[in-house]
Amino acid sequence: MEVTAMSNQPKSDVKVRRFSKAFVWAHAVNAISFFALYITALPMYTEFFDWLYPVLGGPANARLLHRIFAVVFCTPTIIWVIFDFKGFKLWIKELVTWKKRDIQFFSEFVKELFGFKFKHVRQTFFNAGEKINSIIQIFTAILIIGSGFPMWFHEYFPRAVVQWGYFLHNVGFGLAIAVIVGHVYLSVVHKNSRPGYSGVVTGKVPAWWAKGHYADWYDEEVKKGNFPDLDDPKHKKGA
Repeated sequence: MEVTAMSNQPKSDVKVRRFSKAFVWAHAVNAISFFALYITALPMYTEFFDWLYPVLGGPANARLLHRIFAVVFCTPTIIWVIFDFKGFKLWIKELVTWKKRDIQFFSEFVKELFGFKFKHVRQTFFNAGEKINSIIQIFTAILIIGSGFPMWFHEYFPRAVVQWGYFLHNVGFGLAIAVIVGHVYLSVVHKNSRPGYSGVVTGKVPAWWAKGHYADWYDEEVKKGNFPDLDDPKHKKGA
């Protein structure tokens, strides 16, 4: 963990590292490959998008690109595990750890989402909403990748398995798109969570935002000496 601003700077200028560079790269590879898969699949899914075939170099090239990005789509977790196993373990630990505060989070999150007055429920590194998002993404990734194998290597699977593969592939992508739309809205559009978007681009987020949204994690890092104590009067100048 690191602080990217001097402690005597205004609170609004202080940034802290939330994600490792390995996570940033893994997240970027995941996002790019997913949208590439979606775009290359559209003309194969419905004739309405046949106009994409010339853009993609024709049907055969579209299928080739789809398979290339399918392989790339399988790599983000590998990147994260190899280059930041500690961060990966923390993620898994957070996903299986649920407490009363996680349930309380949702009642306040609904208020926040629709612009009503709300209060922050103290959270650890990942809040309850991010845990649910991760669990659903894991589920959809398993559906997409698992169903993709019999579709790609159809000659080695019974016809019924291949047909189920197409069905589950569509279900997986449908669910994934729904989750990603919500994810993008909260990350880029919603005013209360938008400041954290820089975390998946540079790995760093505003300290005041991190303290407000992940109070337990932030306070723990303060005790370790990794983050500035924003409750210290010298950090309140310019807040």
